[in-house]
Amino acid sequence: MQQLFKNITSKEKSDAIENLFKHSVPSKDFFLMILLSVLMATFGLLIDSSAVIVGSMLIAPILYPVLGLAMGIIMSDFNLVSKSFITFLKASILGIIVSAVVTLLFSSQVNGYTAEILSRTEPTLISFMIGAVAGFAAAFAIVKEKLNIMLPGVAISVALIPPLAVVGIGLAKLNITMMFNSLLLFVVNAGGVVFTAVIVFSMMNFYTKRKEAEVVVEKEEKKLEKEEKAKA
Repeated sequence: MQQLFKNITSKEKSDAIENLFKHSVPSKDFFLMILLSVLMATFGLLIDSSAVIVGSMLIAPILYPVLGLAMGIIMSDFNLVSKSFITFLKASILGIIVSAVVTLLFSSQVNGYTAEILSRTEPTLISFMIGAVAGFAAAFAIVKEKLNIMLPGVAISVALIPPLAVVGIGLAKLNITMMFNSLLLFVVNAGGVVFTAVIVFSMMNFYTKRKEAEVVVEKEEKKLEKEEKAKA
């Protein structure tokens, strides 16, 4: 196991950092994909379609800022931690609002709460363990280029978007219990991902790449500033 983590090249670490923060900055593309994934998840939950819900998780980029948060913790960089957390928080708030609006507009066509909705209102220790295993897989896959193709599958397994959408459904229905339980499930899943991702990144000695990570984040911020100026 120790040998497995020691065989990570400097280039793999550099590429992982760039890939991670490139996909987790609060860009227009990032929030568009969050919006679309939550829309799909909400519709899937309302019509009780597991296939549509799985599709929503495939296009959701919310896993990246969660991994970015773990990376920032390992590097003891408050700037990286705060940026990843703010991106994650904004995405979560957007998801809840979008889901609530969709529910208000279309809930009249649905009778009661579906099985898919109710299944996202029961946070357990197993939920944390699922997030923990997914976090391990995601952290390892994002470093190994050949394994990057597995990240969508990891996103499905940890299932962050559906419970977030259920929070919005609970908000639209003014169901405080549903809101609290689904939000707790969302936080527990995300916490599991961060927990094991921190362990994996630590065993890979990513803390030695702190300066490089700061350069990547600064570069992505400049891109965002250019986009905003061009739009203005």
